[in-house]
Formats: sequence, structure tokens, C-alpha cells
Amino acid sequence: MYVYHIEMKFEQSPILPNIYNPDDLSALSLDQLPQVCDELRQFIIDSLSHNPGHFASSLGTIELTVALHYAFNTPYDRIVWDVGHQAYAHKILTERRTRFETNRKLGGLSGFPSPMESPYDAFIAGHASNSISAALGMSVASKLKQETDRKVVAVIGDAAIAGGLAFEGLNNAASNPNNLLIVLNDNNMAIDNNVGAIHNYLSHINTLPFYNNIRYMLYNLFVKMRLVSEQRKGMILRFNNSLKALISRHQNIFEGLNIRYFGPFDGHDVKQLVRILNNIKDMSGPKILHVKTVKGKGFAPAERDAVSWHAPGKFDKVSGERIQKKDVQQPPLFQDVFGHTLVELAEMNEKIVGITPAMPTGCSMTYMMDRFPQRTFDVGIAEEHAVTFSGGLAKEGLIPFCNIYSSFMQRAFDEVIHDVAIQNLPVVFCLDRAGLVGEDGMTHHGALDLAYMRCIPNMTIASPFDEHYLRHLMYTALSANRCFTIRYPKGRGSIVDWQCPMQRLEIGKGRRLTEGKDVAVLSIGTIGKAVQEAIASLKDKGVSVAHYDMIFLKPIDTEILHEVGRRFKRIITVEDGTIEGGLGSAVMEFMAENGYTPHIKRIGIPDRFIEQGSISELHTLCGMDAASIAKQLLEQS
Repeated sequence: MYVYHIEMKFEQSPILPNIYNPDDLSALSLDQLPQVCDELRQFIIDSLSHNPGHFASSLGTIELTVALHYAFNTPYDRIVWDVGHQAYAHKILTERRTRFETNRKLGGLSGFPSPMESPYDAFIAGHASNSISAALGMSVASKLKQETDRKVVAVIGDAAIAGGLAFEGLNNAASNPNNLLIVLNDNNMAIDNNVGAIHNYLSHINTLPFYNNIRYMLYNLFVKMRLVSEQRKGMILRFNNSLKALISRHQNIFEGLNIRYFGPFDGHDVKQLVRILNNIKDMSGPKILHVKTVKGKGFAPAERDAVSWHAPGKFDKVSGERIQKKDVQQPPLFQDVFGHTLVELAEMNEKIVGITPAMPTGCSMTYMMDRFPQRTFDVGIAEEHAVTFSGGLAKEGLIPFCNIYSSFMQRAFDEVIHDVAIQNLPVVFCLDRAGLVGEDGMTHHGALDLAYMRCIPNMTIASPFDEHYLRHLMYTALSANRCFTIRYPKGRGSIVDWQCPMQRLEIGKGRRLTEGKDVAVLSIGTIGKAVQEAIASLKDKGVSVAHYDMIFLKPIDTEILHEVGRRFKRIITVEDGTIEGGLGSAVMEFMAENGYTPHIKRIGIPDRFIEQGSISELHTLCGMDAASIAKQLLEQS
């Protein structure tokens, strides 16, 4: 059994309780920083052991975070974090240590950097690969505003830098006047293991510190001697880079883009990091500092299995054992129903292939990978590529099941339209984590997919009531021969015995679950379970409710809508998605276009970005829980 223990290197009193913000940190000596790192690591382990969050990533960037805040003048200097999984130490050092127990809780701290929460959070984080572009914009803005002393830093991981947006930012970095510093946090991991050529490249890249030091000193000397000017800098850099490539027989991709490269360096040597940052932070022009870190650093179980310890839930901080719920038979996770069902379908039809952008474990595509490794593709953090790649597969006769988290599918909206829907290619988009997802908050809620998919011609959109209907919809999509979206929520379903025979559903047909005469409720997806609970709670109150599970948003069941329009003067729509443009909007449009004049109450995610909290708390906050629905039924009956 592993016992967690930090061997403190100093005998002095604890330092962290006296650090309120980076000004307090900068007052320390360089020799005190390792102790600060040790105390930060202990603080994060203690906190996350009982208040779960993103664990391994934050442990891996503690030294880097301390060095950045020590070397730079934040928040005047900007630090832009990519994704934000790694930013807990940053939050603790920036006036939020005493509130860190509220992390990811309703009304508390966001689990990701957010400018709405703190001026130290320079830019929103949550989705990957945006940091370079955002930081480049900030650096160029500082130049235009003549804030020549302001430094801007982008911190990006080796998985996120492979994303398309990151490449666009890198390509543009040397084309505009800026002093951007890009810190490449290379831990050889995303959430799952990294894939792709960039990952392989980074694992071999090497630049000698001696070479960097000599070149930096010579450059400064040439500037003082007026042999090199800012205008001629690019030419000198290109010559240096070519000479270096010739000597080392190794081309550096970053220097090929005229971005000065330093590294790789040990990302856990805080004193060395501070010295390096101080040496390069005043250099003009874009530059990249490559640091090698270990995900889960300082906690052996997380170092051994960073995937499982990405967000491990509660755990024993001494033994390192994760605290699991009692082994009682529970309904499955929807992601596991998807994963196992996909394997069943793939065994039936050899044309099926699976695609995921860097989330094989999260979406349970791992089952397909194990069974059919040659027919399963993890394309890395590249949602746009995942969609267009799927379109190419479909154009040649295959049937791609492309699984992307709902919130991340937003990034590939144009590709869905241009590369799939216009040609009506048979790509099955399986949107995991649809609806409110809980503690990850506003950057991760899958609130918009019903609305943004509904406006796309040729798109079929469906959402299952339970695990059985997820299987039925996947089976239906297999033979639909059209672009097809299936969206389902995060978490567990409601049926323990979920492995039912699959049925082909009639596309565009819903079903009546209960008969009634006072008010009609139209729902889509698993939120219909809350409707059923609400109806049951009113059994003794004399309210007669008809409940329809629409199943399909597009094409919508017009027979049900005509029936409801003729029979009911009051209608309630319920959806775990934004009420602007979703099911409620579709029903209102139909009623108006067909001359029906019922009173329609829409229940769903309101037109604002919803904070973090448990899913049940957020459903209550948005009036989507059974009690709130029952209250509306009483008012409308």
C-alpha cells in the first residue's frame, strides 16, 4: 500500500498561509520557493481528497505556476491558461486560497479560470487550444496601446498545442509585433494518452541550454553594437535557425515559424524556471519555453495512472485509494451504454467506424478500440478534423459514429454544415454530456446543441428517454443513410437491466406516455423522467396531464403536435437544453404556423450561461426539477 508523504526540505514555519497574492510570493527568497511548492502540493491533495476536481493536471504544474507568478507582475502581466485543468495552484496563489473549499460548487469558485471571478484570470478557459490566439491578441493590443512593459504569457499543453486553433495562432505569432511568451507544458498526456505526429515530435525535440545562452548573449551584443535591428531580426533568426538545423540535423518547427525556442527544461525545478523566465521575459518577439512535467507529480498513484487520476473523485490521501461507492447494482453510465452498443453494432456491420477527439475513456470509445482497433480513431484535440474526417469516411461508404462532447461540438459547427450536412452524409454524431453537466460549469454545459443542430438542413436530431432508447436510436441511425445526431446526458441512467434487443424506430415519431385532459407536456430526452415524477406527485391533486416523449426534435412528430394543438389550451415543453431555439421554440413555431393558439410554457435552460454546481442543484436553479415542473403543472391546469 502506498502511503502519501511529502518530505519537507525546510524546518521553517509554513509559508503558504501567509501568501494571499503574488505580491506576497514575490517577497520571498528564491530558496524558499521549493517549500512553497511542497506546501501547495499538500494543500491541493488535502482539498481534492474530499472535494473532487481536476487532480493530476494541477499537481503537474505547481512549480511552473509558482515560477510564473514569481517572475511576472500579475495581474498587470497576463497569464493565459489553456483548458484550465492545471490552474488550481494559480487560483490558490491569487487571493482564492481561503475560498478554495468552494471550488466547483454552486455559488463558489469555478473549476476553470474565469475573468468574471478574478482579474488574475486573464482569459476564459475550458476548451483547448485557444490560449495562443488570445494571448497574441493581448500582446499586440499592449503594443498598440504603448504598454511596452506589459508581458503576456500563454500556458499550453502538448495535447492542446496540436489543436488547429493553436497552429493558427503559432502561424500568426511572428507576423505581428508582439513579445508573446508561450510556455509549452509537455507532460506527454492529454486526458488520455497523446496521439499524433506533434506528440512524437515533442518527445524527441532537444535544444542545448548552452546554445540558447550563447545565442541570447550574442544577440544582445549585436543589438548594442547596432549590427542587428528589429527590422533585420527576422533575417538573422532565419539564418541562425538554418545553421542550427544544419549542425544538429534536426529542424525545430517553432524556429521554422520564427519563434525563438528554449528548452526543454525540467518543469519541476522551480528555481531554474525562475532564472530562465527572468532571462527571456524581456526579449522582443515571440518565444516559446518548452518544459517537461509529470502529470500527478508528487502523488505516486497519479503519476502511475494519470488517466484515472485526471478527475478521480474522492480518495484517501494517505493510502492513495480512491473511495468508491458501495458495490450495489446500479444503472449504467450513458457513455458505457453507448460504448458497448457501438461494439454490438460494429460486430453486426463491418462498415461501422468510431471516431473521438481525444476522449476515448470519457466517451467509452475504449470498448470499440479494444475490440476493433483498426476501425477506431482517436484524432486528438481536433473536433473540426474529427467531423470532416468522419465526412470523408462516410463519402467512401463507411458509417462513422463520431462521439464528441456536446459543448465541444460547438467548435465544429461549420464542418458539420459544410462537410457533412450539405452532402447529407451518413455520419452519426453522438453528443455525450448533453444538457447541464454539473461541476465543470458554463464552459462545459451542453446547453446549445438542440438549437444549433436544429437550424441545419438535412440534420436528424434525437434524444433518448432512457438507456433502451439510446440503443434503439443508435440502431436506427445505422440504417438511416443520413446525417444523424443523438444527444444524451452525463451520468447514470435509470435501468439496471439495460441490454435490451434493439429496435428500429420510425424517424420523426414520438410516443404518448400518459393520457390526460387538462394540460399537455411535451418533453425530449431523459428530462422526461422528471416530468413523470412531477405527474406522479400530483396524482391526488386532481390534475390530469398528458405526457408525450417526442424522441425526435427534427423531423418533429407533426401528428402529435396537431393532436395537442386541437385538444389542449395549455402546453408545457421540457428540455435539458436552451429554451431559445430548442423544443419549445419548435412547438411554438408549429402552433403559430398552423393556427393553434394554446398558452405555451417553456421549461429548460434559460438564456444565460449557467454556473457550476451538482446537476440536481442546477436543475432546481433552472426550474427543471420534478418539484418545479409539478408547480408549473398546477399553475397551468
